[in-house]
Amino acid sequence: MMKQLWPHARPYRLWILAGIACSAAEAVFELLIPLVMSDIVDIGIQNGDQNYILQKGGLMVLLAMVSLCFGLGAAVFSSVAGQGFGANLRRAEYDRIQDFAFSNIERFSTASLVTRLTSDVNAMQMTLMMGMRLLVRAPVMLVSALVLSVRISYQLSNVFLVALPLLLAVVCVILVQVGPMFRALQDKTDALNLVVQENLAGIRVVKSFVREDHEREKFAGRNSDLKNTSQRAFGAVVINMPVMMLIVYGTIIAVMWFGGHMVFAGTLLPGKLMTYFTYITQIMMSLMMVSMMFMMLTRSVACAKRIVEVLNETPAITDRNAENHAAVSSGSVDFDHVSFKYSPESPEWILKDVNLHIRSGQTVGVLGGTGSGKTTLVSLIPRLYEADSGTVSVGGRPVDAYTMEHLRDAVSVVLQKNTLFSGTIRENLLWGNPHAADEELWAACRAACASEFLERMPEGLDTDLGQGGVNVSGGQKQRLCIARAILKKPKVLILDDSTSAVDTATDAKIRAAFASELKDTTKFIIAQRVASVREADVILVMDGGKIVAQGTHEELMQTCEIYREVFQSQQEGASMDG
Repeated sequence: MMKQLWPHARPYRLWILAGIACSAAEAVFELLIPLVMSDIVDIGIQNGDQNYILQKGGLMVLLAMVSLCFGLGAAVFSSVAGQGFGANLRRAEYDRIQDFAFSNIERFSTASLVTRLTSDVNAMQMTLMMGMRLLVRAPVMLVSALVLSVRISYQLSNVFLVALPLLLAVVCVILVQVGPMFRALQDKTDALNLVVQENLAGIRVVKSFVREDHEREKFAGRNSDLKNTSQRAFGAVVINMPVMMLIVYGTIIAVMWFGGHMVFAGTLLPGKLMTYFTYITQIMMSLMMVSMMFMMLTRSVACAKRIVEVLNETPAITDRNAENHAAVSSGSVDFDHVSFKYSPESPEWILKDVNLHIRSGQTVGVLGGTGSGKTTLVSLIPRLYEADSGTVSVGGRPVDAYTMEHLRDAVSVVLQKNTLFSGTIRENLLWGNPHAADEELWAACRAACASEFLERMPEGLDTDLGQGGVNVSGGQKQRLCIARAILKKPKVLILDDSTSAVDTATDAKIRAAFASELKDTTKFIIAQRVASVREADVILVMDGGKIVAQGTHEELMQTCEIYREVFQSQQEGASMDG
């Protein structure tokens, strides 16, 4: 894992080295202070030498100031390195997620990816920041204090032969217990985030079905799971502190007992015993800091594994077979014995042996019941999913012969779920063409019948949409998404039930605009209303993942019973509404 994470910390290696050096120097200078204090007690006070006391006192102040400066340096360097490492790690994760296909994202879940980008990365950067200080300072302090303690009294240092093994045993036992708990803790965080995300995204549905109490109960359950897992994990860590303090205070009492006898016997000077107390306290505290760092490292290992899983995930769709300069020359679309299913383990095929040839510039209507494979069919054209067998071609080339950038620049998709982003209408439309002038923006809006309501808005294109386009209706949102797609001037335009929220008159105007202004663009229109595809050059009727019939409206009325039944039922429904 370190091999994979180190490249993200490498740009800050000089900051890391400087922080480590400062932490070590801080510990060394801090350890020199008790030695000077010992001389003050054993020489200055014993001899009543005031000048000596002042001189050594000044040296103590100097050592303390130098130690403070190194401590400040260590804090600054560790902060810069830690925050920089965290930023690089987040960027690397986010970049990798942008390369994921839908199947990759579905494997992790959106909530889990959010947790990995936030709390997991925060834990890693905190570990680096604290590790640069504690994992350097504590061992330097521990080893140096041990050496100096042995130099003061080898006999008194035998107390450590009992204390150190006890401390190490406590740390090892706790580390073995908390490791799996921290992994479970992050998984419970994922589960809680999933509930929050779903609730906020579907808040209108929740309120319309009066399901607030159900959502509260679901949140309370996940929140309780997280709390209980946290209590178990951090409870084990908390037990570490009193047990270690018991050992520390027991060691101090033992040193006081044996050291007092040595002072009384004249084999140890009082000042040396005071210094020894300082060192033993520092040794014990260093061990406690090391144990706490190991606790933090245990959690960080769990977080690091989750981050590395994202970084190591191979995108299901790549450009490995692409020709870098291949560009889509026309909007012709071909399916040659194409089959597809969402999961390799799934027994059910979503598309089964689909064959299709569409000439450039044709308008293609797609009809079929729920689950018939309509959306999946058109999703294979811009490689939002990859066919499991067979070949999908655009412009006479297999889709994997293009880079995804070139292919998707040539194919505009308006999905079932219309998505607008926070910002102005202009900023959202410019996704289609970042360099579009106002005339082009308004032309696209007129083609999508969005100009009808935009002209009534005081700020027009500069109207703020709010988060997710909450300031416009469903039909208005659909028309803005269509205008954004038109701005790309695509070779292929896919509308996946994208006019379901607009009235039939507006739907007819949008189709008329397509016919006049997008003559050379191949248009796939998935619809529930036959009226929306009646004038199409080719109408595909899908059922059970297959194209069961294709042709013009007149041909299908003669040859396809499914199409005829759908048309007649809709005609009867329209006459009843009238």
